[in-house]
Amino acid sequence: MPDGYETLHIDDVPLVAFDEPEVPDWRPLRHHLGVGAFGVNAWVAKAAGEQAIEPHDELPDTDGAAGHEELYVVLRGSADIEIAGETHALDSETLAAIKSGTKRKVRPGPDGVRLLIVGGVPGKAYEASEMTELGAPDPAAGQPAPVS
Repeated sequence: MPDGYETLHIDDVPLVAFDEPEVPDWRPLRHHLGVGAFGVNAWVAKAAGEQAIEPHDELPDTDGAAGHEELYVVLRGSADIEIAGETHALDSETLAAIKSGTKRKVRPGPDGVRLLIVGGVPGKAYEASEMTELGAPDPAAGQPAPVS
C-alpha cells in the first residue's frame, strides 16, 4: 500500500467464480486493498435466479462464521434481502445492517446485483477468515481461491 492508501476498480480484482448456482461469485477486495481492520468483499450475481448471498446467520463456529455484524450496500443493480423471514428491497440508496445470529439471504433483481459487504465482530480486533486469503480453499465450495 503506497503512502498509506490504495485505490482500485472493482473489476480489476479477479472474480472468484463457481459453476454451482447456489455458490455466489465474489471479488476478494480486502486482500487487494490491503485492509486488515475489517472484512470487505464484493459479491456478484449477474441475473435473477442466481444466488447473491447464501442463507446464513454468522453465528460463531457454525460453517466457519466468526460472529460478524454485516453491512450490505448495493453498488449496481438491485436485490431482495430476506432478514429473519422478512423480505426487503435493496438498491443503491438502501442499506441493510444485520447482527450476528440473524438469518439472511440475498436474491438479485432482474438485472443482477453487485454487493459490497463490510463485516466485523463487535468489540474485537478483526481476524481475516481463511476464505478471504488468496490461494486458500473456500470451505463453503470446496474450491481454492485464485492466486493472483
